[in-house]
Amino acid sequence: MSDGVPPTGADELLPIVDAHVHFWDPQRFRMPWLEAVPQLKRAFGPADYREQTQGLPIEALVYVEVVVAPEEALREAAWIVELAREEPRLKAIVAAAPLEQGLAVREHLEALRSLSPLIKGVRRNIENEAEDDFCLRPAFIDGVRLLADYGFSCDLCLRHQQLASAVELVRRCPDTRFILDHLGKPPIRTHEHEPWRQHMRALGELPNVVCKVSGMVTEADHEHWSAYDLVPYLGTVMAAFGPERLLFGGDWPVVLLASSYRRWYETLRAMLSAYPLHEQRLLWSETARQVYRL
Repeated sequence: MSDGVPPTGADELLPIVDAHVHFWDPQRFRMPWLEAVPQLKRAFGPADYREQTQGLPIEALVYVEVVVAPEEALREAAWIVELAREEPRLKAIVAAAPLEQGLAVREHLEALRSLSPLIKGVRRNIENEAEDDFCLRPAFIDGVRLLADYGFSCDLCLRHQQLASAVELVRRCPDTRFILDHLGKPPIRTHEHEPWRQHMRALGELPNVVCKVSGMVTEADHEHWSAYDLVPYLGTVMAAFGPERLLFGGDWPVVLLASSYRRWYETLRAMLSAYPLHEQRLLWSETARQVYRL
């Protein structure tokens, strides 16, 4: 491989639960953010995913909402429930929810719960909010606290500049289970580590949060990244959370901005080869099964 990562060997491949997969169709839903990403402005469905991941031992998928127009959120969730008939490995859904509505979000959560038992959690993507402390608005905190009543987890998608607020949110909502997406989007492209590393350590001290090892290559230099750019960031989350609180995510198809799915998989597999096999199993599949109750 061009990035210096050795190719996968003949040894047995560990089972995979891909805890971060997107499907979308811009003809079906309005996704305004795609206007800035023309490479991804087309439909991506289960057949495309199967083609990209052919030969990999992927046993289960977790679908994560794709930031459709807010008024289409419930329709998106219903569409994915139907799509699970086409892709039986789709075992869990993280649906969109307007958590900033506070206690008024209960009606939305009721609708999600009645839609399908596949819906295991929600996400309100906040990475593009101008305020770094958006998630600390009282109404947002109220909405997040409600999730425990429904048994829903809360995925957090944010920029590393928002991590200090995320740490405080997790502290204030001890009964809610959080999953931090994409390592909190560290500044891999510029090879910076602080204060991101400090925030990862703080999150790691809180028992109600786990972290997805996903989205790393899209935070690196899309054209010139190598495994050596990623290793320090993986080491930080391994130390902060331990493998029992880390889970793999392919972040397909967003990963295509910087890598093929297989290159990302093989790069991570090579990086993890230094860790004991039981720890690798946790990260590749077992943690995700526990977190998303598969």
